[in-house]
Amino acid sequence: MEQRLMTLSDFLKDKRKRLNLTQQQLAEKAGVGLRFIRDLEQGKTTLRMDKVNQVLKLFGQELGPQPMNREKLVQG
Repeated sequence: MEQRLMTLSDFLKDKRKRLNLTQQQLAEKAGVGLRFIRDLEQGKTTLRMDKVNQVLKLFGQELGPQPMNREKLVQG
């Protein structure tokens, strides 16, 4: 059985909702714009890593290298 990893956007939406925060409130707490939070939660693929880490810091997390499944790289 293949294990599905949670995406960054799913992780942030889940954490925000568990804390009963609106996107606006999360943006204010993290010191980023509302548009950035919306893009992040929608899975935009080009985001500034420093800002992503600014948001993740609220949840005790940060971006870092992750091992990739080489078979998926070959299959495209």
